[in-house]
Amino acid sequence: MDIFDALLKSHELQRELVKRLLSNIGDAGERGGDFERLKAELAAHETAEERAFYVPLIEHDEAVEAARHGIAEHHEMDEMVECIDQLEPGSAEWLAQLGKLVHKLEHHLEEEEEKWFPVARQVLSRTEQKDLGRPYQQEHDRLKAKEEQESSEGIKP
Repeated sequence: MDIFDALLKSHELQRELVKRLLSNIGDAGERGGDFERLKAELAAHETAEERAFYVPLIEHDEAVEAARHGIAEHHEMDEMVECIDQLEPGSAEWLAQLGKLVHKLEHHLEEEEEKWFPVARQVLSRTEQKDLGRPYQQEHDRLKAKEEQESSEGIKP
């Protein structure tokens, strides 16, 4: 699995979680669980992506903008998640903020796949693309397990 396959696997999971989250809008229990799963996936994906994908991209002049832009959007989404966490689940404000997060996430995934992945494919050799997939996936899985453990214990990072 190369880096793009690994990233797309996580992107698809994020899309599926958003779809479930929005379809369970009237069920507070399901919605809360789906939001916790989305939070864990986003946290794991963002950090693993920054370490295994964006850092190597920054080494190439043509990809610096892509990496910086992606990291900035990750930070924006982290702040949105923190805001949602402070609100009463299911409240009008919670739903409004969730809508903003979903919009930002959809924009980020689309832009990354359609604009930045082609740049990365140009600057990273095929060997690098293959070699980056495994470290990304291992870091993602480690971080996701940590996020899920902390969530089940009620620990906020």
